[in-house]
Amino acid sequence: MPRLAVTPPAPARFATTDPELEVALHRIFCVGRNYAAHAREMGNDEREPPFFFTKPASAAVATGAALPYPPATTDLHHEAELCALIGTGGRDIEAADALDHVWGYCAGNDLTRRDMQAEAKAMRRPWDMAKGFDASAVLGPFAPASQIGHPAKGRIACLVDGETRQEADLSQMTWSVAEIVAHLSRLVTLQPGDLIMTGTPEGVGPVAPGQDCTVEIAGLGAARFRFD
Repeated sequence: MPRLAVTPPAPARFATTDPELEVALHRIFCVGRNYAAHAREMGNDEREPPFFFTKPASAAVATGAALPYPPATTDLHHEAELCALIGTGGRDIEAADALDHVWGYCAGNDLTRRDMQAEAKAMRRPWDMAKGFDASAVLGPFAPASQIGHPAKGRIACLVDGETRQEADLSQMTWSVAEIVAHLSRLVTLQPGDLIMTGTPEGVGPVAPGQDCTVEIAGLGAARFRFD
């Protein structure tokens, strides 16, 4: 068999609530505007169907990271999100069966170069460099659904230097996890290791160099980072 001409980095592995288990990511799909109040604060109609953008799996970092402030921005925003990890792939999945495909969940922070995103929107360009840069997805420890069930309600919050910036309830999501999985599976064939970041509530805002940022979700471990 021919040898690889170029060997890519091995995928990062992330902790779970079981010290004997870790997970690795295949792809990251992010849902835009999945809380009505956040859609309104961004000047959009909250009634639109779900849409998706992506981050590379290599953009994910584990909770507790000390990160350099990202280049090419002066307006880096936090976005607290519930993340669902696909354990069993499939396509054209029915919403009634969708949760059977979810292995578990974690808290996540969808970091966004907001100034770059605003420029991309104004020029009708893709958001990739606003959303998919290095270390742009901070993830807490993963908990299997077999232990915690499928979170559909409970507090989701983001704190910067201990000050609450975002606070809502998972029940306020426009589209449920099951509906999101079903919809996405009609666009791509889902595979094990795919992570879905399910959208953020209102209150997104900047994180500056030297600040700590923590995403908390009821029943899950926190996703924390600090900008050096």
